[in-house]
Amino acid sequence: MAEIFGVPVGAALQRVGALAQVARVDSFVETDGPARGARRLRVVNGGGLEFEVHPDRALDIGAATFDGVPLAWLSSTGIGAPSFYEPEGRGWLRTFGGGLLTTCGLDSFGPPADDEDGVVGMHGRIGAIPAHLTAAEGTSERITVSGTVRQTAVFAENLLLSRRITSTVGSTSFTVEDTVTNEGSRASPHMVLYHVNLGWPLLDEGAVVDIPHATVTPRDADAEEGFGHQYDIGAPVRGFREQVYIHEAGADRYASVTNKQRGLRFTLRFSETLPALFEWKMTATQHYVLGLEPANTREIGGRAAARGAGLLPGLEPGQTVSYRLSFEMERL
Repeated sequence: MAEIFGVPVGAALQRVGALAQVARVDSFVETDGPARGARRLRVVNGGGLEFEVHPDRALDIGAATFDGVPLAWLSSTGIGAPSFYEPEGRGWLRTFGGGLLTTCGLDSFGPPADDEDGVVGMHGRIGAIPAHLTAAEGTSERITVSGTVRQTAVFAENLLLSRRITSTVGSTSFTVEDTVTNEGSRASPHMVLYHVNLGWPLLDEGAVVDIPHATVTPRDADAEEGFGHQYDIGAPVRGFREQVYIHEAGADRYASVTNKQRGLRFTLRFSETLPALFEWKMTATQHYVLGLEPANTREIGGRAAARGAGLLPGLEPGQTVSYRLSFEMERL
């Protein structure tokens, strides 16, 4: 039975004037800076878990805390309004605010692409498209935020992302359930990557990373140099060069970070429709972040590279595919 602060939910509700005292969804509109005009939701689930949802950034997850401890890395750009998104080349980095979840896709991720399916910038467009919000509510059983995000253009793809974020009241976890449907009249490439960004103080010197896998491969020379130490987290290093490792998922489909000093463990679980997980180790000063990135293809070189390697996923007209991520916190 679910509990709120150690008390069964039913008994807890006898002790408050309204559920919102302990569990709710708050709604805001930003009034200043690059985020001005954008919507932001704050989920409080009554189990020590709080996180922010950004409807104008494809219902991605921004800041998150557990028992007051920050979980996500936030970049210097902040999570701005989608109008500041720069679609050309690597302009994605100009508005990559970090946060607990940044969605990349829906027709490409990785480096910019210019191929038979057109031009697309780094990591695709979906993370800068506002959602149609269909629910943002809490009951005594569950917090729910849901909506749809459409990536489309005249004479081009028409991909619909339906997202549902849920958290049981009093729990220490939440789930993201996505369904992508090709509502266009022709087949479309479909690449998706879930950029989960963990930061300090969850991520810290001595934290233990666990990623079960069938195979693991370094992306480039920088990753090869760190191979064998890809799970070791040290103090920030000035000038550290990012290292990316390509994990082919095994039978145990999760990745975790354990910080014994903080008494916390974070676990990300992901569905079988995401056969790869990229590990982005970036422990430089200020850019002190571990990316855990489930994806629907192991090709990280972009859409053209995926097509050339025979690893480009696609959706036929009317075809649907579903993905599920579970974000779990544990007190040690």
